[in-house]
Amino acid sequence: MDLKIFFDVIDTDPGVWVNDPYSVGNQIMRHTNGFPDWKSADIALIGLVEERGTLTNKGAEKGAEPIRQALYSLKKGTGSYRIADLGNLRCGLGLEDSYLRIKEVCEVLLSHQVLPILFGGTHDLDYGQYIAYEKFDKLINVLSVDSLLDMEGSDAKGMESHHTHRLMVHDPNFLFHFTNLGYQAYLNDMATTEVLEKLSFERFRVGQVRENISEMEPVIRNADLLSFDISAIKQSDAPGNANATPFGLTGEEACQICWYAGFNEKLSSAGFYGYNPDLDFRNGTAKVTGTMIWYLIEGYYHRKHDLDFMSQDFTKFIVNLPQEPHIITFYKSLKTEKWWMEVPFPTGKNKYARVSIVPCSYSDYQTACGGELPVRWVNTVGKLI
Repeated sequence: MDLKIFFDVIDTDPGVWVNDPYSVGNQIMRHTNGFPDWKSADIALIGLVEERGTLTNKGAEKGAEPIRQALYSLKKGTGSYRIADLGNLRCGLGLEDSYLRIKEVCEVLLSHQVLPILFGGTHDLDYGQYIAYEKFDKLINVLSVDSLLDMEGSDAKGMESHHTHRLMVHDPNFLFHFTNLGYQAYLNDMATTEVLEKLSFERFRVGQVRENISEMEPVIRNADLLSFDISAIKQSDAPGNANATPFGLTGEEACQICWYAGFNEKLSSAGFYGYNPDLDFRNGTAKVTGTMIWYLIEGYYHRKHDLDFMSQDFTKFIVNLPQEPHIITFYKSLKTEKWWMEVPFPTGKNKYARVSIVPCSYSDYQTACGGELPVRWVNTVGKLI
């Protein structure tokens, strides 16, 4: 597929980064005089200019360029960058056409092991990001960072208000697990949270994330797809969103999440949605979002590529329990000191093999050593049965 036909040439205003050889903008292949060689890239940047899915955040269609400018102005991080900025993706004739266009582009990139990073537009566009995985015949885990669960049952507030629900009921179903980070209980009805509980999906309030963000690392490490709504960040740190509230994640916490996500060997796509420059103050939110993307890229280039649990890079721990299953096997990476645990999947259900060794924390290992089943183990078994 010729991806060039879907993209507009980058028309970013030249800033101080142009004359800085160490800036991000001068370290990536940009769609300016010609379309970049995306097949040789590790990461592809994609600007989105679609906002027809929202009734409350008009102006988000203009978000891609300020984010791009903010990212370009930062200094290059670790590693030899192989990053292509494909430009801004042209909208389809209708909103559904835009979803399908995102799907087609991401599908091609994923099939070539290129990680797409989408930015701009509204949060419902993650539906296109999600359905790009449909052809790969594997179960995936989705991580959504959002103050809202976005599972309302009608179009009264636009597609953005219930895109998560649409993702969950998509047919064919290839969603194994869904996790929300940063939801605010007073913005979401109890019926929605009860639905997530029945499906054994996870949600973590802002306070839970803030209390011990390192305990969120295994949750983030389990994701194939990251969908980040800027509304999850508190208004004082990121005012450029119509749904921003005085309470939420700090900019630093958002960057930490992005570092964890980039470092995650499984993560294969990321989207940053909801930035509205009409509501921003001195481009502060654009700078926060650009820095978040920088941290995701930095995490990516720190990956260890060490998921062979049978290799000498891992120590295997077998914990005996007084009740079923009597044994739980843990693995600890000698390179990163991160932990995983093995969950048995049903005989003949090989499609579950990929999700049967789940990221965990040292506290899960301690729980098992104390004779109790870790909650992560119980929740995963419930999905595999």
